[in-house]
Amino acid sequence: MDSLALICTVALLGGGLYWFVCVLGPAEVKGKRAVNLSGGSITAEKVQDNYNQYWSFFRRPKEIEKTESVPDFVDTFYNLVTDIYEWGWGQSFHFSPSIPGKSDRDSTRLHEEMAVDLISVSPNQKILDVGCGVGGPMRAIAAHSRAKVVGITINEYQVNRAKLHNKKAGLDSLCDVVCGNFLQMPFEDNSFDGAYSIEATCHAPKLEEVYAEVYRVLKPGALYVSYEWVTTDKFNGDDAEQVDVIQGIERGDALPGLRSYADIAQTARKVGFEVLREKDLALPPAQPWWTRLKMGRIAYWRNHIVVTVLAALGIAPKGTVDVHEMLVKTADYLSRGGDAGIFSPMYMILCRKPHGTSHEPSS
Repeated sequence: MDSLALICTVALLGGGLYWFVCVLGPAEVKGKRAVNLSGGSITAEKVQDNYNQYWSFFRRPKEIEKTESVPDFVDTFYNLVTDIYEWGWGQSFHFSPSIPGKSDRDSTRLHEEMAVDLISVSPNQKILDVGCGVGGPMRAIAAHSRAKVVGITINEYQVNRAKLHNKKAGLDSLCDVVCGNFLQMPFEDNSFDGAYSIEATCHAPKLEEVYAEVYRVLKPGALYVSYEWVTTDKFNGDDAEQVDVIQGIERGDALPGLRSYADIAQTARKVGFEVLREKDLALPPAQPWWTRLKMGRIAYWRNHIVVTVLAALGIAPKGTVDVHEMLVKTADYLSRGGDAGIFSPMYMILCRKPHGTSHEPSS
């Protein structure tokens, strides 16, 4: 009887672990399983050291305000989190408003398609994805518009993942990805018919620098749309609790510092853009973008158990548990920022590079 109970217990635990890892483990698009979690381009034995290195940047805050420090800072972050993001969230590393009657995946796709609709491109025109991650938005946008999309990301591991996904989706003829710094892009002047960035330029220490690069590579008359992470008009810098929430978001998402919504259009005009439209896409009647974070709390802790077990077994690299715990805490800060209305990850700005201009941004 004891032997039978032991066998049943082992079978139950094994079946539960299989369910967590292999059935519930992958995100909506099955691109990454828990048993394959890695540190990106970082070797397994170096993940813990790189996690500690990431936090060391915040002990030297002036370092992450320097353009030359951004590649290491952001690259380290995305080596640590890319697999976890892809496993637990999906291939689109951003938020979108909830849409009644639509799945999270469909809401995300519609949010991405809106970006390319705003820049009015035609099939076969060449557009730029500024900070493309593993290419979730790129593939949705290419499939929707039939434009040729070139993405840039600082992280070599993300380049490889994006190219793999592009090929699997049958979109590699429309989608290309290059490894590079969006503050110094390896593209010719006046070479793109449009551009977009979805929750990516928040990693730039100075927004002016990345906007100037986008301006340089766009053809005269081309449009650029960006979804920006910002503090809203409800944010009070003298409120200690609100400051704690914003700093929690910054620390958990590799941000040199969140910007005020009021600075976005001013920065775009400074580099020469005409600002055609700006709007916080998180405001009503849009449904809360953070609903998915709140509804996913059980899944986060389930995933945390999975990661802890896999790390203990030596399957996931040492340090993965710390990285996942950081992301769980950051999800709480993001939800609190959304609830309080002090933070938005989707302040939209639509710009145009004026006709008859050179590549040089305004001084």
